[in-house]
Amino acid sequence: MQERSCRSLFAHFTALEDPRVERTKLHPLLEVVFIAVCALLSGANDFVGMEKFGNSKRVWLKKYLELPNGIPSHDTFGRVIRAIAPQQFVNCFRSWVATYEEQTNGEQICIDGKTARASLDRAREQNPLHVVSAWATEQGLLLGQVAVDEKSNEITAIPKLLEMLELKGALVTIDAMGCQNEIAEKIHAKGGDDILAVKGNQEHLEEDIIEAFAAADDRRERGQTRSLPDAHESQDDSHGRKEHRRCEALPVPKTLRSPERWPGILSICRVTRTYVDKGEEKSEVRYFISTLPAKAKRLATGVRQHWGIENGLHWVLDMVFAEDRSRARLGNGQENMALLRRWALSVQRQNKTLKGSIEKKRLQTGWDEKNLEKLLKLF
Repeated sequence: MQERSCRSLFAHFTALEDPRVERTKLHPLLEVVFIAVCALLSGANDFVGMEKFGNSKRVWLKKYLELPNGIPSHDTFGRVIRAIAPQQFVNCFRSWVATYEEQTNGEQICIDGKTARASLDRAREQNPLHVVSAWATEQGLLLGQVAVDEKSNEITAIPKLLEMLELKGALVTIDAMGCQNEIAEKIHAKGGDDILAVKGNQEHLEEDIIEAFAAADDRRERGQTRSLPDAHESQDDSHGRKEHRRCEALPVPKTLRSPERWPGILSICRVTRTYVDKGEEKSEVRYFISTLPAKAKRLATGVRQHWGIENGLHWVLDMVFAEDRSRARLGNGQENMALLRRWALSVQRQNKTLKGSIEKKRLQTGWDEKNLEKLLKLF
């Protein structure tokens, strides 16, 4: 790869070890990875798309690559990406993310998992790949990922993910599976705050929170004003669906058993969501603990923004990058492709030059090589 291209974000790949034996190295590793990422940025979703992108952009690629044996075939892309060590790939990605870490101070970091359903391989008794991601909501930036073979393994994956993150000053939000003592301790130790969803997976915790809010409801019904929850209400009429949310927050009650198990906890929270589904009014109630003070508006914002990982990451991966249809099942292919998709999405999220959705940005990147050069800083 020529020197000027190494000044781009792909300089972060230089520490990547080539997993191939010498006689099979027809195409330089960095060139294979470079073309793969350019293709994903420009609308390709699989190994065949990478080959087609390379052939259509051969003249442009020669500006930056040697291409000693032409454009790799789709089989070559598959073999190389399947063989790369996933942790090394993640380290390369983290090297790039480090250039943004100063901007994540005070950011909300949502942690959630997503299953690539088409990666299920019953013939090989292989479970579908489940990727736990850390997503900086406001920037639309992936901060890290850990892959496991079952959703239930999120409990062991989240601490590993937290280890690689800078959490000082950040707000970490996690669904109920991540409401674990070890996870809360790690966030607190690294200087972060948290909002953790609560269900019945922790002994007495949900029960005590429900009773605390029931007692507050009773005081309100009897006309008392003492120790009532701070409340915040909001209405959402977007996407043709009306939702009403009421968030109520209380300081940690004295009746909460074993509060020392949750370092830094300051508040408990109840969110009631009422909505109309197919003409029928429905409601759901969810409970949370947090190291933030019992200010309902702030907590409501954190709970609401947690869904940013679902809308801004998971939905886009399926609808735009076709992740849920990906059948790259062999070796490390599915895990490494999952990271490449998330990397490409993060790069496009930082793209302020082009306007429109991620799908439109990918198309414009593929159509105009100048857009791709600006995106990759190839100048």
